[in-house]
Amino acid sequence: MAEIKVDCIAQTCPVPLVETRKALRKASPGDIVEVTGTHPTSKKEIPMAVKALGLELIDVHEENGVWKIRIRR
Repeated sequence: MAEIKVDCIAQTCPVPLVETRKALRKASPGDIVEVTGTHPTSKKEIPMAVKALGLELIDVHEENGVWKIRIRR
């Protein structure tokens, strides 16, 4: 099982979502994709996309304006 980190700090829509989708396509079943970013809209859009794709949203955490979303492929 691998952990794939996607850094989208200071990126605005739609970059974080596009980068998250790319990482999820490369990931194997069971892998964890961790996305870090600062754009508030992406913090809402990524979990919605994860649900639409039928994947597992492990955690959404925000601290000092930086959010981290963990997804299991």
